[in-house]
Amino acid sequence: MTTDPSTRRSRILDFIRQRIAAGQPPSLAEIAAASGFASRNAAYKHVQALAEAGLIELAPNQKRGIRLPAAARADDLIALPVLGRVAAGAPIGADVPLDQPLWLDGRLFALRPDYLLRVQGDSMIGDGILDGDLVGVHRSAEARDGRIVVARVEGEMTIKRLQRLHGRIRLLPRNPAYAPILVEPGQDFAIEGLYCGLVRRG
Repeated sequence: MTTDPSTRRSRILDFIRQRIAAGQPPSLAEIAAASGFASRNAAYKHVQALAEAGLIELAPNQKRGIRLPAAARADDLIALPVLGRVAAGAPIGADVPLDQPLWLDGRLFALRPDYLLRVQGDSMIGDGILDGDLVGVHRSAEARDGRIVVARVEGEMTIKRLQRLHGRIRLLPRNPAYAPILVEPGQDFAIEGLYCGLVRRG
């Protein structure tokens, strides 16, 4: 079973941060050795991807030319666990969490998230949330009308817009191919968190 590229890059970023904090950025050879790569070229591909994402900067023609961006100070980087999947369609059960968090720039999110969930389905495409996206979720049991929320319905998770109308709760999709979910009185229902933003892998 291969490791998800984003998970591997998260580990590499964590290694780079630790080495910089210790006083010396790692070389590509050291990153390759720490990551179990056979060559520096494999390490370079992941380092380049981190640079393209703005999480590190590369000084040209320097063996140890990796820097943390001045605009993305250590305080801006947050480690977020991926706790499983959330449905943008019919609700689904939880998935197995990844064993390593992802280091991301906290400024990517409107509200500081506590964890990430991977979207499965296309019911929220009208809000720009696509199948495969990682959505940031801020833990909260309360949400105002109209907010995008992650909710638990009968033990299964879904992401939808919250609508409170005449004392009733509906979870609204943003794709006309899907019907709203009407929460019946006495039904097992809870708001798990607020949508904060998303990360989309290229």
